[in-house]
Amino acid sequence: MTAGGFSPRAPWVIVLAGVAAALHVGKLPPAVPALQQAMGIGLVQAGFLLSLVQLGAVLLGLVAGLLADGVGLRRCMLAGLALLTAAGLAGAAARDVHELLLLRAVEGVGFLLTTVPAPSLLRRAVAPAQLTRMLGVWSAYMPFGTALALLAGPLLIGVLGWRGWWVLTAAGTAAMLLWLPLAVPRDVRAPAPAGGAPAAEPWHRRLATTLRAPGPWLAALTFAVYAAQWLAVIGFLPTLYQQSGWGGALGAVLTATVAAVNMVGNIWAGRLLHRGVHARTVLWSGFVAMAVGAWLAFGSATVDAPVLRYGGALLFSTVGGLIPGALFALAPRVAPGEGHIATTVGWMQQWSAIGQMSGPPAVAWVASRVGGWDWTWAVTGAYAAAGLVLAWALQRHGLRR
Repeated sequence: MTAGGFSPRAPWVIVLAGVAAALHVGKLPPAVPALQQAMGIGLVQAGFLLSLVQLGAVLLGLVAGLLADGVGLRRCMLAGLALLTAAGLAGAAARDVHELLLLRAVEGVGFLLTTVPAPSLLRRAVAPAQLTRMLGVWSAYMPFGTALALLAGPLLIGVLGWRGWWVLTAAGTAAMLLWLPLAVPRDVRAPAPAGGAPAAEPWHRRLATTLRAPGPWLAALTFAVYAAQWLAVIGFLPTLYQQSGWGGALGAVLTATVAAVNMVGNIWAGRLLHRGVHARTVLWSGFVAMAVGAWLAFGSATVDAPVLRYGGALLFSTVGGLIPGALFALAPRVAPGEGHIATTVGWMQQWSAIGQMSGPPAVAWVASRVGGWDWTWAVTGAYAAAGLVLAWALQRHGLRR
């Protein structure tokens, strides 16, 4: 064990727990055709199944952060893994879509409880000199889990069926439920100060302190404008590729690759910040690349150049990945105090979910008005412009040190 009781493997165990949780989010898209065949679900019901996890984050992100800071980081993460495992196993035995919808909502809560405490745990598990790089690695948990599900899901569903796929993802979180306690020590409350006053700050004071500080707001809104455009582009790529003649398995692999390369930016963000590059520079690079990449991927000037369009999507996701990597790495710095980091991350997750729920409808509305995807870049460009302003404000007003 290292100082503080953490195993040397603890940072990687925490990251793997996040990947296992992300698989529960990403397991549904490849299973939709099988669910439609087995249960006769319609497109609207499939849409609800896809969005319920994010709805939990929209409603409960801040609550999950308060809970993690209040009851203990490891305890909260273990509760999330247990919820994901139980809901996954129950979902494998579901008899109708209504049960699946309810269990999907439970998975959303489990996902939040698992992922929100992770940056604070990593802060305790690694040396200060390694923290920004490790938080950059942590930010890759979602694109890695999503890409893995998109690539492996169709094959495994073909062999095991969708119920077997549900059991397999539940087995992943069950394994982390057993492994995490071996690498991460028990939560230890700080000793009470002289006079017997309680050491823990009441939840309402933590909430007020967090929401009064500019840093959490600026980081959360920056995350929102990033997430809105990223999911809008990734979500509509299959349609674009179908129109380009890249449908079926090829389209699935191309989309999964675009999602996966987001990890490159995630990891490099931590490295760049560790080397002293200004946070504003890292964030601006991501937003500019997303604006240019979206124009290449959807603009009318590249309509007859499908390879160039795909290159634009790769640019959009790869360099755009700097943004979440930087924001997770900056979370300990924008939080108003050590005891507010998980609450700040929960607030960021909540606004990320709001962005993910608002971006795709905005792009779809513009596409329906103009009769095609040619102006998608204008919507994402507006989000990117907002991100540039927020990144400037975050560097100027939001960083405590």
